[in-house]
This record gives sequence, structure tokens and C-alpha cells, in this order.
Amino acid sequence: MSKSILIIDDDADMCALLTRFLSKNGYTVEAAHSGNKGLEKFKAGKFDIVLCDFRLGDKKDGKDILIEIKQHNPKTIVLIITGYSDIKTAVDVIKAGAYDYITKPLIPDEVLNVLQAAIHQSENKGDTDNYANDRHLSNTNKKSSGSNSEFLIGEAPATKALYNQIAIVAPTNYSVILNGESGTGKEVIAKTIHELSSRKSKPFIAMDCGTLSKELAGSELFGHLKGAFTGAINDKEGHFELANGGTLFLDEVANLSSEIQASLLRVIQERKIKRIGGNKEIDVDVRIIVATNENLQDAYKHGKFREDLYHRFNEFSIQLPPLRERRNDIPSFADFFLQKTNKELGKNIEGFEEEVMKMFIAYSWPGNLREFKNVIRRSALLTIGGKISPATLPAEITGFISTKPIPAAEEPQAVKATAVDLKDTASKAEYEAIMQVLKEVNFNKTKAAELLNIDRKTLYNKIKSFEDAQ
Repeated sequence: MSKSILIIDDDADMCALLTRFLSKNGYTVEAAHSGNKGLEKFKAGKFDIVLCDFRLGDKKDGKDILIEIKQHNPKTIVLIITGYSDIKTAVDVIKAGAYDYITKPLIPDEVLNVLQAAIHQSENKGDTDNYANDRHLSNTNKKSSGSNSEFLIGEAPATKALYNQIAIVAPTNYSVILNGESGTGKEVIAKTIHELSSRKSKPFIAMDCGTLSKELAGSELFGHLKGAFTGAINDKEGHFELANGGTLFLDEVANLSSEIQASLLRVIQERKIKRIGGNKEIDVDVRIIVATNENLQDAYKHGKFREDLYHRFNEFSIQLPPLRERRNDIPSFADFFLQKTNKELGKNIEGFEEEVMKMFIAYSWPGNLREFKNVIRRSALLTIGGKISPATLPAEITGFISTKPIPAAEEPQAVKATAVDLKDTASKAEYEAIMQVLKEVNFNKTKAAELLNIDRKTLYNKIKSFEDAQ
């Protein structure tokens, strides 16, 4: 019998996202958007678990709700969600009877892990009221180090808008176009959509279209029979077959040849494929999510992409914000990437010196989250205990900061007002970074693309766009 969960949070988007995620994982979920309404629902129904935000819009906070719930039913498992991850809050809510607390930005996999641990504790010991574990109190940024998820629900306005769109489209079977600059996390968002859909139990298959020839792209997508072409020594299933029932993610889809685009259109229309070299039609049921850092609408207008295929893909589109428009989330991503790196390197780096965080917030991040993650991995490798210092940061950050004033984290309302200037600055920084790498490798574009962690065609496109803008 599934456990019933009540979510109490004044953030409607957060409630919707958690409701869908937990429902897909077999829980019965209801939500309330204020403390008073939450208590009314709790007393009128029967809930095994309550997830309650510590800061609520009405006069009650999470601790008040916790106390009333425990008075009504001491056996109820209560988890407190808080963006204020200090020791005092943790101690207070656990002393008052909470099983645990979870800090924002939330990672759904962590929520799921804590829920499962709470249920196991309750079923095996019959009571969670006296639960206290120093592991929870010694780590003020308790992200699940065992999780491979990079799905963070941040606090920046651009981030909230992004996850609101994800929550809307995930339960459908719509095809989705993910637009955004390189490194903004398009594959992570595609996986998140898959995990929040009814296809979650089926495969998620990703394919990078940016580096494949026409022959290889056809084989990877549709499969082939032995002897279909030179080198085809065995039958091979394509990505459509591998993803059957699930989701197929096509990254850098604009790089596919016109012939492959035509084949894709037929597959989407007929929901059938033929392996290369074969005549047998194979039924497929696949949701398609595509990603590009180019504007597909401009591409089809200029004859570089099929218009009919674009409209097949464009049942829903999401624009991923660059990291420079999510500055309020930079500290959370920094902590998150550091935890993963600590585990990878077997280190226990405590965090970041204040000057480092100021630099992170001020920097333009032309490579977005991918660049941010790599910077932290590099700095962690160079750090021997303690905290990450400015001395471990790469020259592109320290050089950029040396010529720029270091601002405080902007107020949310200021993001849109400064976006044009920031974008212009980031484009210039990206151009300078690319030119610097090209000079270092004597303008070997293949080597430069490898060092920049992008495919060669993306590098060509960026260079051309810079030239066109001159």
C-alpha cells in the first residue's frame, strides 16, 4: 500500500514539481500552499508523511506546523524543507520532532532517499520521534553525495521559470526543443523531463549529433544489418529501438544532414523504422527531446534545417537561461559541484573562501554550468585541505575579474535589466577565450574544439557568428 504525503509550501511551482516526482515514484501526494491550509488538510485526512517548508507565507513557520502535527499524531513522519541551512534550524526542528531537514535548492533524488530512510526507520523501530543522527547536524549543506542527479531546484527567478515549464510539459508526450547556449545543462533537463514523465521506467537514450557523419548517424539512429555497409560485421540496434517506450534525446540536432532529417521525419510520422540494409518495419514508441545552441527557426528560414521537421519537434520549447542570468544560484551550484568532486577525488574540502565566491558571482561564465563544474574540479585538485582559494582559479577568471568591479549578488528584479550588457560582455569574453586557445594550438581547430570541450562544428559556427557580428 502506497504511503500518503502532504506537501506544505507556499511556492506553488515547487509543490507541483514535487507532487509529480513523488507520484511517479509510487506515493499518494496532496499539497497545500499555506500553513493553515496544510493543517486543515492534515487533520481532515490521513497522511503518513508531511513535507513542510520552514518559511511559509502566513504567520506559521515550519516549526509551528511540526509541533501541531506531532500533537495531533505523534507517529507522523515530518520533514522540514529550508533554504536557511544553519545548525540552529536543524537542531530546533529535530528536537521538536522532525525526522530530518532538507536544504534548498532541492534535489528530488535526495528527497526520495530521505523519505525512504524515514519510512524504513519508522517500520523497523515504530517511532521516529527520538531520531537524531550527527551525520545530519555536521553538514550544513546536506546534498546526497551518493546521488548522480544534477537536478537542482534553484532560487533565481530564471531558474524557477525554467522548472515551472518542465513541470508543465513533463507529464505529456509532447516533443520538446531545448534551446540554450553550450553548457547550460540541456541533457540534465532532458533527463529531468524523462524522470518526471510516465516513461520513467523505460530507457533514456542520448545521442550527440554533432560529431557523426551521415552514414554513422543513420546507423546510430536506426540500426543496421550485418553487411549493410563496410564495417557492419554484426546486426545492430539503433537508438530508436534502444529507447522504445522511453525518451530519445538528440543533442546538437541542427548538425544532422538533410538525408537524415528526411528519415527522421518519416519515423516521427509513421512511428516505424527500418534498419539500414533491411526491409522489415519495426514499430517504435519514443518521445523525442532535441537540443541545440543554434536557432532552429532561423536555420529553417535559411534552408539549413527542414521546416516540417522543426514543427514536428516544436510541440513545446524551453529556453535554458545562461548561468549569468542565474547568479543567485551560483553558491548552490558551487557547493553541489564541490560535493561531487570531493567524492570523486576522495577529499574533504570545506568550501570556498569569500573572495572566490565573489569572483564566481562576478564572472561571465561563457561556458555556463559545464565550465563552472570544470573550474571547481580543477580548483579542488589543486587545493590541499581547507577551502578553495583564489590562487587555484584559472587565469580566465582571475584575469576577467582583475579588469571588472566585483558586484554583490544582484537582487532578482535586476536580472532582466542587466541581461543585455551581461550577454554582450559574455560574448566578448567567449570570443577572447576561443581566440586565446586557437593561438595556443597554432589555430588547429580540431585541437581547439577538444580543449574548449565543444564539437568542431560548434566551434566553426561560433567563429562565423563572431565574424558576422564584426
